[in-house]
This record gives sequence, structure tokens and C-alpha cells, in this order.
Amino acid sequence: MHEYRTHNCGELTKSNIGETVRLSGWIQKIRNLGGMKFIDLRDEFGITQIVISEQEDLQEMAKNLTTECTIRVDGKVVERQSKNDKIKTGDIEIIASKIDVLGKCKNVLPFEINSSEQTEVREDLRLEYRFLDLRNEKIHNNLLLRSRILQTLRSEMVKLDFTEIQTPILANSSPEGARDFLVPSRLHPGEFYALPQAPQQFKQLLMVSGFNKYFQIAPCFRDEDPRADRSPGEFYQLDFEMSFATQEDVLEILKKVVLNTFKAHAKGKVLEDVVRIPYRTAMETYGSDKPDLRNPLIITNVTEVFENLDFQAFKGKTVRAIAIPKGAEQGRKFYDRLGEFAKEELGAKGLAWVKIEEELTGSIAKFIDEKAKAKLLEITKANTGDAICFIADEKEASCKIAGGLRIELGKSLDLIEKDVYKFCFIVDFPMYELSDEGTIDFNHNPFSMPQGGMEALLTKDPLEILAYQYDMVCNGYELASGAVRNHDQDVMIKAFEIAGYSEEDVKKRFGALYNAFSYGTPPHAGAAPGVDRMVMLIAGEENIREVIAFPKNKKARDLMMNAPSVVADKQLEDVHIRVELPKN
Repeated sequence: MHEYRTHNCGELTKSNIGETVRLSGWIQKIRNLGGMKFIDLRDEFGITQIVISEQEDLQEMAKNLTTECTIRVDGKVVERQSKNDKIKTGDIEIIASKIDVLGKCKNVLPFEINSSEQTEVREDLRLEYRFLDLRNEKIHNNLLLRSRILQTLRSEMVKLDFTEIQTPILANSSPEGARDFLVPSRLHPGEFYALPQAPQQFKQLLMVSGFNKYFQIAPCFRDEDPRADRSPGEFYQLDFEMSFATQEDVLEILKKVVLNTFKAHAKGKVLEDVVRIPYRTAMETYGSDKPDLRNPLIITNVTEVFENLDFQAFKGKTVRAIAIPKGAEQGRKFYDRLGEFAKEELGAKGLAWVKIEEELTGSIAKFIDEKAKAKLLEITKANTGDAICFIADEKEASCKIAGGLRIELGKSLDLIEKDVYKFCFIVDFPMYELSDEGTIDFNHNPFSMPQGGMEALLTKDPLEILAYQYDMVCNGYELASGAVRNHDQDVMIKAFEIAGYSEEDVKKRFGALYNAFSYGTPPHAGAAPGVDRMVMLIAGEENIREVIAFPKNKKARDLMMNAPSVVADKQLEDVHIRVELPKN
């Protein structure tokens, strides 16, 4: 007999009745019923009921058992009198003949591990005792699901003839849009490595090296603030690149791999085909470049309706509207709360609204004449019984605020379609944008090919140039991002020049790419779906920490391992670092 188990806790059935078996696992629950004790013994595979009879030595031994201690049980499989159809082993139980404690557990646990709603437990406790938190069936299953999803992703890429290649973790700083994590060099005083925000340059260099299709499940590191859908510090992505490939080739790969993965693991959910939306259309219609298409509300531009009306608050502003189905049923308090949300959370100067009843009613109804009303209903496609909310601001601000309002309305009115995944490709991103300082900066990925190539860079207003950049979005989350790469050295130099980088800057910061592009670079393109976010969506979780084994908290701290932490002076000396803390 095996030292620890002949079977796991989820596989015994009626066919095993009469057998002597050995199980090992954790005690989930102990029940005392007269002279008998019943133990729910748990491992990764399930639960088996153990019966401790009135046998004196076993009864004495059982006094020292606690929940969550680890035990080994020898015993005989018998048919269970009171069946339990909620567990796989519900037809049988084990009459224990011997029990050994393999791992003791404290009598008092920091929290109830198998609480039906783990989110009721304080997050700091869950993260400090993550090794216990992961014993919870729901969280544990999320990690097992993650493993299966990774296997599927690998399998899909191999089927499509991609070659798995690992790229370095210690790399150089790169302008990917977030702060780098820096690693001081012991051998090169005063110099630093950077943990890669993405394997961007390496995968492009692999294409220059003659590899046809590359992929890896890559760790990426960005020093950015955490969000519910973004893990602080580090994340994983399915990184891939293709030689002699167009945007269409990459979108086809994304569609196949992502949808096949969702089909394999998102059981009972509807998957809709991927629609394509230009960036500007997405911003105008949904107020976001990652629209949740489950939300039926759309944004319309009604500026022309108010141009000739005597309503000074909207004069010279871009006016956007959202028609709310059956919105006339909502009372004034609803719209007052909505207005407070728009001002406090979205930075709006105010929120106007009307109800479409026999007559228009609401905060600005008296300013809208019949002609304007007809035009308004035509543009918004609103009907009697609906309501319309208005945001008036500068062009870009009105777009962003209306987008946030659309999301809030979808949630508060329960308009979000259930049990469905709606995908879209956002394409035609602007190549450049204005920075907060008013200078030209890259909008998305600096290594992207501008649409129109060198001619566009030489002749167009930079803010009008589009790039071969694309995102894949699912249910309001950016699932993947990618681009056709700028593989021409001259075009690369000009593109960076527009963003304020000299050729010397390019040589210094991206020397490997700059040099490689002089030696016969193939056109290439790629993308990178986010693994953590994909698992979160498939698992039906709203917080990404629920699908990561050892996540950090909202302040980017690992409470279990106490990281980051102070290190010894000798370690700092070795890497030529002196720490000067802020004086406050």
C-alpha cells in the first residue's frame, strides 16, 4: 500500500465497497453524533466522509483532531446510509481503522476557509494567509482553471505552427507607457537593468533573426497603480509575433486562439463573433476604446440641436446625449444621484436630462422647442417613455464623461446582458496624441507602423496620422493589444523624431532594433492577449486577484512575503546604491 494514499478524496464509488483503502487530506469538518464522529476529508479532488466508530483508541485519538489539520486514514469502504448527492463520493463512506496526523493545525484559524462567500473576509487577512485562502474551493478551482487555460493557449499556438521561445527578464528601459522596475547592476556601477514591460524589442529581433512565428507566455513588469482588472507590478501575456504578416493575419490568429480558449472553458456562456470598430467610432459611440457591448446604451452627438437654442450652458460646447429606455419611469431622485455621480466621479460640470412624455419634462425641457425636439428624437432614436441625459463639455472631455455615464447607467439600471461574451477589435488608433504638456507623444505603441508610411509622416498633421494598431476587447476589458511593426529604419527614425526623439536618442535607447533594421528586416506584426484578464473573465470574477496565486494588495505589497522590504546595507553596497528617504 502507498505510504499516503491508494485513492484521492474524489474518486471512490459504490464499485469500491468492501475495499480497504488509504486516504490523506485536510479535515474540512468534524461532526459529533453521540458516540460516533464524522469527518469530511478534503483534498484537491473532492471530499470523502470518514466515520470514527466507538473504537476506544480511535475516539481518544480523535480528540486531538482539528479542522484543517492533515491526516492519513486507513479504512474500509462501505455504502453510505444517508446519501449526499452534492459530492462525487456521496454514495460511500470510510469506516476508519487507523488515523495518523501528518500535519498539525492551530485551533484558531485567521478566518473561515470554506466560507461560501470568501469576499466577506478582510482582504488583508486573505492575502497575509494566502496559503490558507487558496484552500477555499472557489479560489483553488480558479487556479486549476488558470492552468487548463494556459495549456489550451499553448496547444492553440503550437497547432498554428508558432515556436515557443523565452526572452530575457533583465533587459533595458523601454517607453511602453508605464514606469519601469529598475535592477541595479553589481558588475557595472551606476547602471541599471529594467524588468521588461513587454518583450517588444526581443520579439521583433526574433523576426529579424529569421524565425517565422514566435510565442511565449511572458511575464511583464510595470510599475503602475493597481485596479480591479490589473495586477500591480507584474502580469502575464500570451506574446506572439509573425514574419511577413499583415494586420488581418494577426486579427485572424487572435480570433481563433481567444475564441477557441473561451469555448473550451467558458461553459454555459454565449460567445458572439468579433465585430470591428474604428477607434474614433468607439469613442464617439461608447465613450471608450474598450466598450462593453453587452450594454445597449449608445452615445450620440446632439450639438447641432442646441446651436440655435437660447440655452447658454451649452453654447460653444460639444453636447453628447444618452437615450435611456423607459427612463421616464425613474424619479427625480434618480437623476439627482446620477448628476452627483457625474460631477464627483467623472468630473462633469453638471448633468442635464429630459423625460419624453406627452410633453418634454425635466431640467432643460423648457429650452427645447418643437423643432429641436423632433431633431433630438431623430438623432437619439428615443421614444415616448424614454429619457435623455446630456453632457456638455470640450470635445474630448464630453466623450470621456459620457462614456463613464453610459457604464454607470448600464449597471444601475441592470441593462448589462448576462451570460454572454461580446468581443470586438478596435482598429485605426491614432499614431500620436498631445501630452499633458502639449507636446506630441506616441498614443499607443511607439514601434507601430503608421498608415501611409513615410508619406504620412512627412505630409500629415501628426494628430491625424493613424497607425496599424489594434486591441481586442471583451465585455469592457482590453483583452489583447498589438500592431504591425515599424520595420523600416528611416520610417522609425522619422516616427520617433515627431515624438521628440533624435536619431541619437533612438540609437541609444533602441540600439539593437536600430542596428538590426539595417540587415534585411521582414515586415512583421503581432499581439499579446493578457492571460490574467482572460482567466478573470472566464472564471466570472470581478477582481483579478481572485485568479492569481500570490497577488499583491492595492498598495502593491505582498503581505504574505512582506515585500517590498528593507535590505541589508551590505546588499546595497554590492550594487552601489545609497538610500535617501524623504525627510517628511
